[in-house]
Amino acid sequence: MTEPILTADEMRAAEAAAPVSLSELMDRAGRAIADAVWRYGGGRETLIACGPGNNGGDGYVAARLLRGQGLNVRVAALREPRAPLAIAARALWDGDIEPLETAQPAPVLLDCLFGTGLARPLEPETGHALTRLASAARFRFAVDLPSGVGTDDGAALGAVPMDLTLALGALKPAHCLQPSKALCGQVRTLDIGLGQLVSSLETLAAPQFASPKPTDNKFTRGYVVVVGGRMGGAAELCARAAMPLAGFVAMVGSRRHGPAALVHKRWDAIAIDPRVGAIVIGPGLGRDEDAHAKLSAALEIECPLVVDADAIHALLALRGREGAGNVAIMTPHEGEFRAFFGDLPGSKVERARAAAARCGSVIVLKGDDSVIAAPDGRSRIATGLPGWLATAGTGDVLAGLAGARLAQSGDAFAAACDAVWLHGEAARCAGSAFIADDLPGHVAAAIAAAL
Repeated sequence: MTEPILTADEMRAAEAAAPVSLSELMDRAGRAIADAVWRYGGGRETLIACGPGNNGGDGYVAARLLRGQGLNVRVAALREPRAPLAIAARALWDGDIEPLETAQPAPVLLDCLFGTGLARPLEPETGHALTRLASAARFRFAVDLPSGVGTDDGAALGAVPMDLTLALGALKPAHCLQPSKALCGQVRTLDIGLGQLVSSLETLAAPQFASPKPTDNKFTRGYVVVVGGRMGGAAELCARAAMPLAGFVAMVGSRRHGPAALVHKRWDAIAIDPRVGAIVIGPGLGRDEDAHAKLSAALEIECPLVVDADAIHALLALRGREGAGNVAIMTPHEGEFRAFFGDLPGSKVERARAAAARCGSVIVLKGDDSVIAAPDGRSRIATGLPGWLATAGTGDVLAGLAGARLAQSGDAFAAACDAVWLHGEAARCAGSAFIADDLPGHVAAAIAAAL
């Protein structure tokens, strides 16, 4: 199942529309936080750093409840609460309150200074105090978000790394986008009773697979064509990744032999074959006149394209930044994205959405925090992708997976989402320190994990 990811404005709207009062939501949040600290904190002395807003109010509620359970709890405040709910929560805390700047560290730190909505860097004094307390703690919790990250864009605004972040009610973009993602540590979403949440931005979910029907054949299970180029190994790697998914994979424009099941065909045979479901072009294509000629030929075929790597640069030269109508999916890394679309403003999600709307194609903006965006605004963020994917050739594998799923379903957004999920799962199955050549051999295990 996908999980909604809410912006700061969407979160405020969800709280306002919740089936319970805001006061009840704060009480529920405090209880959920206290339960998490009790479970993960090991019963050790805990310092709760409270800010002046509702994030601080959640901290005061948690402090009161934890003290009632017998935990040694201290509270350090940045300043007196300003938000009405936080003022009420502070009034129910009957313990001492230390100034944040001079508070003594504790083995467990609970950061409740700032939550959703921060858009400016921490004040230097606040940042220094938080760094000092976090450095001395053995375990660091953040409530909702580490203080000092941009909620919607994941910008680092002075935050220090946390071991565990307790997302209240729903994930936020900062939990999933770098660099803030790395500052959150492990993320746990706490249910505080917001009710049904709907957002155009969600996490990835495992693909839905159905066993082949008795009437299926190799062509109805997906016919994919991979275009070879100057670096035939890259195209072969792409084709190998597609083969466990698709029923039929053919290669054009390459002299390499590849696996026995990989068929080599001529362009003229591909162009007139209506059974072809998707063409993947770009891995190892090169950037010479031959590459441009191959992309031009692919653009003339009435078949959806997956455009990757060198073909992205060729597409820019041939058609400009508006792209082409039969380009269903583009899979750029950050450098290729900027080369094609320029320096678009906003977060990674906003940039991917703007690019998708401009060119009419699904965009997979790759990285540790890969974003998949459709022209209609739907988008997903991949969470938990293994860092070992940062090695040469893994993008070729992703393109092959996307081509196979596109040939099977014809749904470009679903195909791109499925490909990114399978890519990450294959990497997890491969373990650590793999090379891209290893990944196609783990696609079958990734499929099995989704069934």
